[in-house]
Amino acid sequence: RAVNRHCFPLIKNQWEKAALELGSVERRPFLASECNELPKAEKWRRQIIGEISKKVAQIQNAGLGEFRIRDLNDEINKLLREKGHWEFRIKELGGPDYARIGPKMLDHEGKEVPGNRGYKYFGAAKDLPGVRELFEKEPLPPPRKTRAELMKAIDAEYYGYRDEDDGILEPLEQEHEKKVIAEAVEKWKMEREARLARGEEEEEEEVNIYAVNDDESDEEGGKEKEGEEGQQKFIAHVPVPSQQEIEEALVRRKKMELLQKYASETLMAQSEEAKTLLGL
Repeated sequence: RAVNRHCFPLIKNQWEKAALELGSVERRPFLASECNELPKAEKWRRQIIGEISKKVAQIQNAGLGEFRIRDLNDEINKLLREKGHWEFRIKELGGPDYARIGPKMLDHEGKEVPGNRGYKYFGAAKDLPGVRELFEKEPLPPPRKTRAELMKAIDAEYYGYRDEDDGILEPLEQEHEKKVIAEAVEKWKMEREARLARGEEEEEEEVNIYAVNDDESDEEGGKEKEGEEGQQKFIAHVPVPSQQEIEEALVRRKKMELLQKYASETLMAQSEEAKTLLGL
């Protein structure tokens, strides 16, 4: 304890002597707003630029390891933000606007990730796992074909008109058709034998698909057209005008065309009024 008490003043005196020889070391303020002198603000900005330059040179070495490179990159970004604060403070104190006229060499060394503005990657940090993929551009989608280009590849085969040309589909269809016909014939024979076993008489009537019942023709108001003797009668289900009605309609249409062509609007109005009075 006695030795320690005697040594403490000696160590203190040596530290004070060293401080006097080296001069007092002034530390950079933590906040740029704490500095109220323009020359000192310029000094701290230059000091920050020197630190950034050293760290940018260090981060170019890819052999530092992933963790050291990430730490250096974070420190560089922190110093860049601090430099921006000092430049803003210098402008407030009446100094030049370095944000507008200052060199951008250090800023251009870094590369921003799209969508993450503000944080930059420098040197070997751009090749770190997970970072390289962020800078890779996505391949452009293939160009979309126009309708004319699509129609060039369309031919009869696209619509199925050449399915039989391969010689495979047609025999399969014929085989399936024979099988279906045989099944239908076998079913018909079984039903016929069942009817005969029940004692039912087999009656085959020829069905006329063109025949029309009298009741249906009366309800629909159709007009019957009779042909020569011994021929089938057909029913018209829509009203058919006679030859006289057709001629009258043509005459009325011709009169209207002549009136529209030669008569004036006043004359036509008088004609319509006269027809109205006469009840025509």
